[in-house]
Amino acid sequence: MRYVIAFVLLAAPAHAWQFSATPICTLTHETSEVAVKVTYDPRVPEYAIALTRNTPWPVFPVFAMQFDGPRGLTISTNRHTLNDGTLTVTDRGFGNVLNGLEFNETALAMTGDEAIAIPLTGAATAVQAFRACASGATV
Repeated sequence: MRYVIAFVLLAAPAHAWQFSATPICTLTHETSEVAVKVTYDPRVPEYAIALTRNTPWPVFPVFAMQFDGPRGLTISTNRHTLNDGTLTVTDRGFGNVLNGLEFNETALAMTGDEAIAIPLTGAATAVQAFRACASGATV
């Protein structure tokens, strides 16, 4: 029985927050409901967050993220785009998004009547590496 449990645990996908500096600064995380990808491209320079799910996001004029935890906040925009199952927001500044991801426990991505919870456990270290990358510091 122990071998079966070990095999199942090893076969399960990793759900940790991940950082990569190549080819551009990238922060990723996946749950069973959504894949999160935050990028910073210094050539533009522009930040982006892309939230991809298996079903399309509802078309709605406002997208919001509510961060719950010690430094909770809610941010919203009407400048998001929808492409199949991906909702994307771009901007030249992402301080509130990065603060929300780094200093809280849960993010709630909301559009229309739908909301998806994103656990932020373990995000802080990856967000700090992402910030250093975006600032041009060596990571």
